[in-house]
Formats: sequence, structure tokens, C-alpha cells
Amino acid sequence: MDDFRNNGYNSYNGQYQQQNTQQGYNYYGSYQDHGTESEVVYKPEKKKGRGKKVLAGIVGVLSVAAIGATSIVGYNLIRGDGAVSTSDSSESGSAASVKASASADTSSSAADKQAETVSKDMPSVVQLASPSDALSIPEIVEKNTPSVVGIQCVASNGVFMGTGIIMSEDGYIITNAHVVENARSVSVKLPSSYADDSENDEDALTFDAKIIGTDAQSDIAVLKINKTGLTKAEFGKSSDVKVGELAIVIGNPLSMELANSVTAGIISSLNRTITIEDRTMNYMQTDASINSGNSGGPLINAYGQVIGIASAAVTKSYGEGIGFAIPIDEAIPIIEDLISNGRVTGRPTLGVSGENISDIYAKYYDIPKGFRVKTVNVDSAAEEAGIKVNDIIIGIDGKLIESIEEFNSIKNTHKAGETVKISVYRNSEIIDLDVTLKEAATEEESAEKQTQTDDDLYDRYRDFFNQFY
Repeated sequence: MDDFRNNGYNSYNGQYQQQNTQQGYNYYGSYQDHGTESEVVYKPEKKKGRGKKVLAGIVGVLSVAAIGATSIVGYNLIRGDGAVSTSDSSESGSAASVKASASADTSSSAADKQAETVSKDMPSVVQLASPSDALSIPEIVEKNTPSVVGIQCVASNGVFMGTGIIMSEDGYIITNAHVVENARSVSVKLPSSYADDSENDEDALTFDAKIIGTDAQSDIAVLKINKTGLTKAEFGKSSDVKVGELAIVIGNPLSMELANSVTAGIISSLNRTITIEDRTMNYMQTDASINSGNSGGPLINAYGQVIGIASAAVTKSYGEGIGFAIPIDEAIPIIEDLISNGRVTGRPTLGVSGENISDIYAKYYDIPKGFRVKTVNVDSAAEEAGIKVNDIIIGIDGKLIESIEEFNSIKNTHKAGETVKISVYRNSEIIDLDVTLKEAATEEESAEKQTQTDDDLYDRYRDFFNQFY
């Protein structure tokens, strides 16, 4: 009996065990063993996890239904309907999901249509950069193409191409000075619009050109061909240009095979001070493509007016996507001077050459920055004022300078004949000198003077060594 009580039970007949297992509840009964009453507790084996899985499934279904209902409510609130509709409690989760999906599809379709409408109505970059009364790009090209010519130069080191702008009906043409530099012969090719029906030969459109004048300082040259009835370009004012305005370039990039190529962009910046080969100039910057061969061609505004002269020589020094042009307001006085005098008159010169003092050099020798005078020209403004070789020029007009480029930028605001105060560092002292600037000579005059100087030096050395023989 003790063993029976400790174990709970010893045995059950098959029918009794099956019946209690199916009923799934505890059974309490009595069992007579030798007249002794015993309590029997039956605990059927439970199948683990089945109830939890059922409960998890119910919770999952309810969660999906709740998320669907919440999404619909949130969408209605965001859409701004101002009302939230409630569904009947008997509506199933799947039906709510179908409604939410249909509503989302409708919303997506409406959003796509709205985006398409906005895209159609949104102006292009060209429209944003152009005034309301501007010409279209095809109209600008049609207006200016007859005024853009090709230029071919034969030099001792090869053949070079460029672009020019017709500025008068009787054959005056503008281009860059570097295009015709050291040229033995120059020819101009007119656009095909000047060809007669009977003239299919390209030679009929090509004319020999005479160089009227060049100015390396401003990189401007004027040519002349023996031809009348040309279409001259219309010039605007670069002073009226604003950053962000439309910019068109027409020219002959790379070769004459690509003549009259058109590129478009905007004015990226104004008054860019750039130094190229010791020449400091003011340029307009554009993102319209300018390549070799575009040099001397027009930079055109939204009204079809020339506002600048493209310069690929500057552009290639700065990389792709950046183009530069000489402002037409600064070019016109130089062009008129070249036509009238063959050179630029009244331009001031000091008459020295020099090299800049680097930061390291200045710190090592404990001297101020500026530029060291290497040579002083005979009969120059510098010689007459007492400037000497190895002087360090550190200021002009009471302003400190750190390079020859800064010095020239200030000097060029004056005219020949004006007196300026120049500060030099000599023997650990700063000396202020009054210098009357002289007129710069032409390149031909400078070359002739240099030749004479070289001859004089040769004569001096010859006389020096002859005394020993």
C-alpha cells in the first residue's frame, strides 16, 4: 500500500486509461485494496507548445488587422480628408487590407500624375538663365553665325587654328593675339553662308589677312581682309552682365572640320583676375565649353550680343568645365587703338624685369616679400628714378605688394606720364622713390631696343678683352 501511494498508481486497465486521456481532466476515484480506500490522481501527458502556437496565431492576425487599420487612418489624416471612417467590427482583416491597397494605388497614381505635371511645368536651365524677352538659342546662332570666321596661321613651327569675329562690313576682324603670334601668313575663312550658288570651292571663301596690330598684354589682335558686304557682330555691354545669365560660344574647336560649333552654359563669375605668363588680366568665367580653336571667338548673351572674346589659352591652364573670356568693354578701347595706331598707346611701363621673393627665401634671409629687380632698362622710368639691380620692390601707391603680378595690376591703373611712389628695400632700409612712368614700347620697338642693347654689351666685352692682346 505504501508503494502504491508513493507512485500514485500501479496500473490502469486499457479502457480506463483511454477514456481518461480523451476526457483531458483529472480523475479522482477510489480503489479498494484489501478493504483500504485509496485516492488516485490522474494527470494526462500534455502536448507541449500547441496552445502557445494557437495563441500566437490569433495575436498575429489581430496585429495585422490593427496595422492595416492604423495605416488607413494615418493615410487619411496625412491626405487631409479631415475625417476618419470606421469599419464595422465584423469586417475582416483581409478586406481592410484590400481597401488599403486600393487606396494606396490610387494615391500613387495621383502622385505620379502630379509629378509629371510639375516636371512639364518646371523651366529648363536655359529658360531660368534667359530674360523673358530673350532670343532662343537657334535664333542666337542664326544671328551670329555669319559674323564668326575661321583663322589659319602658318608659323615656323606649324599651322595653327583659331576663331575670329567680324566687327565691320569692310573686313576688320577681331581675334586673340596668341592666335597670330609669330605667324608668317594669316588667312581667314568665311562661313558657307557667303558662298554664291556657283561657288562650291572652299578657296572662294578664304582670304589672305593683314595683321593691323596686336597687343600681347590684353591678348587682342585686329586683322583686315579685302572683302566688303560682311555681316558685323552686334556688341553688348559686359558691365551689364550678371552671374547666372545665359552664355553661348560659337567657334571652331580643335579644327576647321568642326567649324561653327555651338556650346551653351551660364556666366559662372565676373572679374576673375588671372595671371598668364606674367600678364595679369580680368576675365569673365563661363561653363560653356571652350577648347583649342575657340580662341578669338565670341561669348554671346541671351540677346545675341557679343559680350566677350573667348580665350582657350587661359582655359586650358585651368581644366575642363571652366572657360574664360575677355570682357568686351575692356577690349573695345584696345581694338580702336590698334586700328588707329597699330598699337596700344598710353600704356605705362617701369622698365624693369624681376622675380618674386618666395616665403622660404624671405624667412631664410629675413627680408620682406615683393620682387627682386633683375634688370633695369636703359633710359627707362626705373633708371631715371634711381631703381637698381637687386632692389626689392615692396610697394606702390602706398600699398604693399608681394609679387610682380600685384605690382603690375596697380601700375596698369595709371597712364604714361603719371608719377607714382614706389617703395624699395635696399641694404636693410626702405626707400620711397617718385617714378614718372613712361609709355610702353611696341613689341617690335622692344625687340629692336633689346638687339641694340645686346650689340652694345658685345662691343663692351670685345673692347675689354682686346686690351690684353
